[in-house]
Formats: sequence, structure tokens, C-alpha cells
Amino acid sequence: MTEPCDTREVLLVVHPDRDATRGAARAVAARLAAAGIWLRVIDGEVRELIAPNDDMPCTIVAPESDPAKGAELLLVLGGDGTLLRAAELARPAGVPVLGVNLGRVGFLTEADSDALAETVERVVQGRYRIEERMTVDVTVTLGDRVIAETWALNEASVEKSSRERILDALIEVDGRPVSSFGCDGVLCSTPTGSTAYAFSAGGPVVWPEVEALLVVPSNAHAMFSRPLVVSRNSVITVQVDPDGSPAVLTCDGLRHIELVPGARVTVVAGRIPVRLARLSDGPFTDRLVHKFSLPVKSWRERHDRRGTRRAEPS
Repeated sequence: MTEPCDTREVLLVVHPDRDATRGAARAVAARLAAAGIWLRVIDGEVRELIAPNDDMPCTIVAPESDPAKGAELLLVLGGDGTLLRAAELARPAGVPVLGVNLGRVGFLTEADSDALAETVERVVQGRYRIEERMTVDVTVTLGDRVIAETWALNEASVEKSSRERILDALIEVDGRPVSSFGCDGVLCSTPTGSTAYAFSAGGPVVWPEVEALLVVPSNAHAMFSRPLVVSRNSVITVQVDPDGSPAVLTCDGLRHIELVPGARVTVVAGRIPVRLARLSDGPFTDRLVHKFSLPVKSWRERHDRRGTRRAEPS
């Protein structure tokens, strides 16, 4: 099928567990096609999933060919992991990402599975706004030599590479040493990532519009191992002890780089943000309460709602 010119295009990314997403992917593809929106996919199996009879306006694009370039939107069916993989495709082209949660918490996703039909209608009508999320740029050096350069939307984590060993790390902020300790790892997070791995490691929740970077030690053997919140303009450095054990750098749980003793990981605010498509103008507070099912009533109110009589003061 020949791709038409001057038409709207959406890149569809589906969670690899296709049994769980089969119906959702087909429904989305059918509605977008009916609205005259051309589909792109990066996987031939997804192409077969949504259009087994080859009757769908759809193009297979290779992941290495900048597949999001020229698309209006990247639509994700899955959880946060799927959205993070999709962000790798969308970020270079500046294309917004819209996620529908078919996983568990899905903090980065915009809609839950029960709102799938409504979400697709909003896409068809172009009724969504764009929100830019801060990223981090990450550089690995050994002496004067640059070993690797990468980025992250959520976090860059430097962790011990062996369960039996401890990571000996030196933390610097803006070229000045802050602390050194043995630990399981050190997370350098964006505000977006503060509700992900950094949250599990005991870091603070930071509202997305706050321009800051987080440093969160994981299981540090030290008196001072508190999470740090530093300026967006700060330079964070994590050095692996030259006499210690090797480590591994992981960005967003997707990109992995082996670190030899003496390697330095430098983290700064990213030059290129990730653009997220949003359907609601509600505050981040509401999202936080909804995603984590936080109790917003007092203990007494919740106790009374269960029908238990509250004792009156004497």
C-alpha cells in the first residue's frame, strides 16, 4: 500500500506482550485508519497484529531510520517501560509521546485502559497539549578519554555490577566533593524520575515543573547519605573508586554501560527534552494521588465511612 502525501501520521508502539494488547492495538489502528490517519510501526509482527489482511494504511519503519520524524504523535500502548522505549524514538525528532497504560502504575502514561476509546478520539480531533519534560545528558570518562555519551528521561544509575560486592563511589557537585561511601548504587534523577527508581530508593517526590536534579544514594553505608536536590545548572559526578570493584551505568533501565574502576560518570541537565502529550489540565498532585492510590481523608473519616461508630469524648 503506497503511503499518501500530506496526511496525518501516528507512530504506534505496542508492549511486546501482544496477547494482552492485541485487542487494544487493533481497535486503535482501526479508528485511526477510519479517520484518515496513516499508521507507522517499527515491528513487522505489530503490523501483522493490527492488519493481518494487509488492509490497513500502515508503514513499517526501521528503528535506526529516525522512525518518528515527520509524525504528528507517537502513541504508546503499554506501561512506563514501553513509554521509555518509545521516548528513545520520539526525542530526536521532537515528536510528542502519548501513553495509554496497559501495565501497572503507568506514571508516565496519560490515560488508563478504560479510557482508550476516549483517548483515541482526542488524538483524532487533535485535542491534546504538549508538555516538555527535562532529561539528563550523561558522559562516561576514564582519565581524559570519553568512553560513552548517553541520556535519560527518568534516571542515570551507577550500580555495583556484582551482588556480592559493594560500590565505592565519590559524589561531586559542581566540581566539589560532597561525600564518598560504599553503597549499592547512586541514582541521578530528573523530577520526572523522582516517582520511579529514585522513589523506591527513598528519594523525594519532585513536581515536574521544578527545575532541579536529584542525587539519591541506594543502601549507602554512611552516616550522611541523604538524597540531594541540586540546581538544574549543577554538574553531578559519580566516580567509581580506582581501587574498588567495577560498576555499571544504566539509563532508564534500557541503556547499559560497563564501568571499570576509576571511571567517572558526569550528569547534567539534558539539551533535548522529551515532549509528552497531555489530555488533562489537572495538577500533578491529582496524578500523584491517583497513581499511588494515596489516602486523602483523615483516619477518622475513613473509619466512620466503614460504618464504625466513633466514640464521643467524655
